[in-house]
Amino acid sequence: MLSRLGALLQQAVEMREPSLDLLEAFTDHWKGITGYYLEATDESVPARQTDIPWRLKQMLDILVYEEKQRPGGETGPCLEYLLQHKVLETLGTLGKAEYPPGMRQQVLLFFSRVLGQVQHPLLHYLNVHRPVQKLLQLSGDRLGSGTEKEEVQFAAVLCAKIKQDPTLLTHILEGKSILNGRRAQELPACPVEEGAEHPPGTAGTAEPSPPRRAGNLVTALVGLSKSKKSRVALKARENLLLLVGLAQEAAAACLVRSSALCQLLTEHLCDLYSAVPTCTDPADVLAMERVSWRSQGDAAGDAVFPGKESLAAFFGWLDYLDEVVVGAHPVVADAVSEAVEERFFQGILEPQLLQMSELDVLRATATLTGTVRQICAPPLLHRLVLFLLGPDRHPETPGDTPHPLRTQLIDRCNHLSDEISLASLRLFEELLQKPHEHIAHSLALRNLEARGYLQRNPLVPDERGPLETDPEDGLDLEEDPYFTDGFPDTGFGMAKIPLPASAPSGKGQVSEVVSSFLCLVPEEAKTSSCMEEGGYDTYVHDALGMPYSLNLQVTSVLSRLATFPHPHLHEYLLDPYLNLAPGCRSLFSVLVRVIGDLMQRLQRVPHFRAKLLLVRQQLLGLVPGERMDHTMLFKGVVVLEEFCKELAAIALVKGPPEGPP
Repeated sequence: MLSRLGALLQQAVEMREPSLDLLEAFTDHWKGITGYYLEATDESVPARQTDIPWRLKQMLDILVYEEKQRPGGETGPCLEYLLQHKVLETLGTLGKAEYPPGMRQQVLLFFSRVLGQVQHPLLHYLNVHRPVQKLLQLSGDRLGSGTEKEEVQFAAVLCAKIKQDPTLLTHILEGKSILNGRRAQELPACPVEEGAEHPPGTAGTAEPSPPRRAGNLVTALVGLSKSKKSRVALKARENLLLLVGLAQEAAAACLVRSSALCQLLTEHLCDLYSAVPTCTDPADVLAMERVSWRSQGDAAGDAVFPGKESLAAFFGWLDYLDEVVVGAHPVVADAVSEAVEERFFQGILEPQLLQMSELDVLRATATLTGTVRQICAPPLLHRLVLFLLGPDRHPETPGDTPHPLRTQLIDRCNHLSDEISLASLRLFEELLQKPHEHIAHSLALRNLEARGYLQRNPLVPDERGPLETDPEDGLDLEEDPYFTDGFPDTGFGMAKIPLPASAPSGKGQVSEVVSSFLCLVPEEAKTSSCMEEGGYDTYVHDALGMPYSLNLQVTSVLSRLATFPHPHLHEYLLDPYLNLAPGCRSLFSVLVRVIGDLMQRLQRVPHFRAKLLLVRQQLLGLVPGERMDHTMLFKGVVVLEEFCKELAAIALVKGPPEGPP
């Protein structure tokens, strides 16, 4: 019995001695660090030239080794010492004082390594998350400080821990504690710990702690996201994406409530926009490709122009906000989207879009077009669309109070300034490419719902009347000498497919529709068959800066609308056989009149055929440009021919030819 008791006592002693040795070594290293401040005489010696980095590394190794030797979840004496004696609090104060020089870097490294390598859940303890908060308050607001690499690593470790346990976010941002350091037998306090905020040699030099929310993990990450060091900025942004993507609603609510996340993100967007030089050419803005925040240095291709770098930085941050909204918890996504709408769309863009200065309007419209191009996140796109077009969905009537910005933007498509007209049309073309139902509805479909363009008592086939009556012209289309050139001899058969009860008769088969558009331009005015070329897309892509770019932009927007699958829009834009109500026009009827007018003018120009072919070659860059009379007229004919071919192609793709009966 006695021998068994002796064996148990011996075993206990053998188990206890290593722990005592570890604790002794741990406290010796800590006293060595604090003793430096009592003994040092030269305050200019960098921290890396002292034994502080070595001692901190030894303390870390002891903590990791101790944890591996103990049962899971049990706090060892060295870790207890770290918590009870406020070691991290003191280190944080030393880092803030930056004494010796470079101490902040050493403290950041120690914090990152302890939190990353010790498996025990430390961040729940008040004596851990409080110094973590204070250290974060020093990060991210001093770009170029020399510790950005260590700061972003520290923040990344915290984000990794929060991802494992999202409840930690509240403690890090708001200072709420789950656990206080466990009561353990008190050890003699070190000299530094007597005045926790003022270690020897720094008494009176440390500033009072800033307010609790003056700086936190989010402010640190946003600040580091602005770093000129691309790797630092990239890592900070990636970790911020990790935080906003946390699935727990409590964590998301905490981010919105306690971190100033929305304010920080949108303020930086507004600052970057303000930094774009006013001398930046709007045409350069319109020509920019979509910018990626991950490869911002490659933005906008190889072209260099004044303001490109600032512009790429603005669109790159907008792209980042777009990804934040895509990946964020819905609570965060809605809050960020709302902040962008209030501060940027309404606060900055809207006043610029509604002012009188044509140059400012042009700049703002170009920036808005680029903004539409960048935004893909559904919550952000939704707010942008409603900001531009308003929420109304009912058909427009003369007594309505229109949405001011929508009205202004539409009116500017026909502006005295061709540049503003072109920029406005480019904006709408960009909008029409966005996957949001309200865009097409607000701009077109809401006014086609009642199909008021149709003659409600359609004539029988043999009594088909004029396609359009325009009281302003005093000339019926059937009296136009080129009206009949638009129709093939055998192409006006009645619809051979079942129609809804409310639909008018007169729809042709797809092959007849295609033929109708292809035959709109008379043979003597066609030139494309004489050349091998890329077709309509070639003209659209080469349009920037050419005299005929405005006409091409109009046709490009109409082509975009024509591709929409809605039956009313398809009918109104692509059906040549509509029985139109008095005073109404369709796209086909307008084209008939325009082509008739062009042909009358062409016939008054000597040798117009040869000159027309030469202009087409010039537009494609195949021959040098030379000045000649009636150049704009010839360019208009080329554009119309290509537009009719485009409409025919769209009609063919949307409705393949019917098979044999």
